[in-house]
Amino acid sequence: MKNKKPYTDLVDFFQKLFPFRVQKVPINAGFTCPNRDGTKGRGGCTYCNNHTFSPEYCHKQLPIEKQIKDGIDFFSAKYPQMRYLAYFQSYTNTYGQVKDLMDMYREALLHPEVVGLVISTRPDCLEENLLKELSSLSKDYFVLIEFGVESTLDRTLCFINRGHTFSSSQDAVRRAAEHGIYTGAHMILGLPHESREDMLEHASKLSELPLTTLKLHHLQIIRNTRMAEQFAEHPELFPIFTADEYARLCVEFAERLRPDIVIERFASQSPKELLIAPDWGLRNNEFTVKVLRLFDSLKTYQGRLYKK
Repeated sequence: MKNKKPYTDLVDFFQKLFPFRVQKVPINAGFTCPNRDGTKGRGGCTYCNNHTFSPEYCHKQLPIEKQIKDGIDFFSAKYPQMRYLAYFQSYTNTYGQVKDLMDMYREALLHPEVVGLVISTRPDCLEENLLKELSSLSKDYFVLIEFGVESTLDRTLCFINRGHTFSSSQDAVRRAAEHGIYTGAHMILGLPHESREDMLEHASKLSELPLTTLKLHHLQIIRNTRMAEQFAEHPELFPIFTADEYARLCVEFAERLRPDIVIERFASQSPKELLIAPDWGLRNNEFTVKVLRLFDSLKTYQGRLYKK
């Protein structure tokens, strides 16, 4: 292989785009979700507790300008030459009036050290007029839309109360890409009623889409969620992986994935006080080392089994 890594990672991707280091600064802009306010449903996705990924400095009552400043202050002590991407992270960050949304995005871009946007959203909340505005913005700034795909199986999406189908994800990714916007997907591996082959087939289906980036998450059971109740009632439905089992699944998944898709991460890390299972005692970077060692021992790489 020509690349030094066995998979396409985010650092290499950013190095090709920017002459400096970049870091995401999470922002909580106070959005809700159509799966919570009754538009699509109530209660949200069964696994969702947004406290698992919101940094301490990221509070929706603070102005966007203040959140960005606090985030940059947090990172800049270690990397003073770094530039930043405003990461609209919590809930559905395209759910609102286009003018209001663009005002928020532009406010984030006013900071001189912010060079782009990362916008996390649902695939069924993407108006055409917003895509046109973001397409125009992407001529001067980096713009990436991350979609919560989670599964390519509609039966799974129904079970976890997503409120949309996989066809919604396919449509949203393709429309965003057609507008010249970078696209990303979030996928959860280990959801109930999915076999190992189902999980590996996700890689093949995602490879058919014009995706730029991919975040893999292992299923985590989080306190104060509907899934935590389901887990307590029927633990046999949940394939809780050991770290070694999940590392092998990640490698096998990557083997089937289109080789140019950027794998941003293999696992997510929730606060210990909120986590019910699995508790591996590993940080994300420690788990990534485990995956890299497995790639090496198996002499394999991303895309080895990919079929066009």
